[in-house]
Amino acid sequence: MTTRFANTASSNTLSKLSRRDFLKLSGLASLSLGLTACGPAAQESAEDAAPAEDAASTATFGDNGTLRVGMEAAYAPYNWQATAESEHTIPIENVSGAFADGYDVQIAKAVAEGLGLTPVAVKLEWDGLIEALGQGQIDVIIAGMTATPERKESIDFTEPYYVGTYGLMVQKGSPYENATSIQDFKGAAVLGQKDTLLDTVIDEIEGVNHLSPVPTVPDQISNLLAGSCDAITFDTGNIQSMTEAHPELVGIIFDEGKGFSEEVPVNIGLSKGQDDIVKQMNDILAAIPEDERQKIWAEAVERQPE
Repeated sequence: MTTRFANTASSNTLSKLSRRDFLKLSGLASLSLGLTACGPAAQESAEDAAPAEDAASTATFGDNGTLRVGMEAAYAPYNWQATAESEHTIPIENVSGAFADGYDVQIAKAVAEGLGLTPVAVKLEWDGLIEALGQGQIDVIIAGMTATPERKESIDFTEPYYVGTYGLMVQKGSPYENATSIQDFKGAAVLGQKDTLLDTVIDEIEGVNHLSPVPTVPDQISNLLAGSCDAITFDTGNIQSMTEAHPELVGIIFDEGKGFSEEVPVNIGLSKGQDDIVKQMNDILAAIPEDERQKIWAEAVERQPE
């Protein structure tokens, strides 16, 4: 798909910005994410969202000064759906009256600001994000997605904007609760999320009962609570939010060198053939200091719906 950048003047200026100038432009230097929860997320699922094609399936990158950001809006603290607008949210284009919040949303706002665009979320099923990008329904994927070799065959990615690690979660009282190594889960039934590293890392456990993956992280949690598996994989950056929402669960953090070897880099996805935009986005991401990223993450965790 042929694409263009909608704000050439802004992109030329961007390359000349100092880190301080960028932070002033994006508002990150004075970012103050309140610790007050913005209320429970709306219950509308991605299946209920209006088709993204209605927005403009033939639109080019940044059409009408808008950055269309594909996400599930159901994967807190990365992204979730909110019912009220706030300084932290962006509108969800295909869900009337709904807004998106989360760590991904704050990154999307910074990237859009640096490109001179206005961000809007497009709520989609996880397994439809790459197809939507290829069809021009969205400009970028900012949805807690990792740049795997398989995905790189279809789309391009920026450098990571977040890097975490994987762990295993069990019910309190589980015989695996005091595990210190992933190999302690030999013979255990472990469940991951379909089409993600949360599924493929399970094979690092010798002799594991690798269950057929489920579509979403909430599906993983439901199965664990129902006792249909012994453990689920999870991003350790989510341990606080998951255990606060489900006090009956325990996140296992393994001894050094005894956990999963796979890290969790999270990248922005774009259609192929947009090298100049990828570079501009990498410059924007590089201008966000690590301590600021950690602050944004921590405050998204505090603000996420229960």
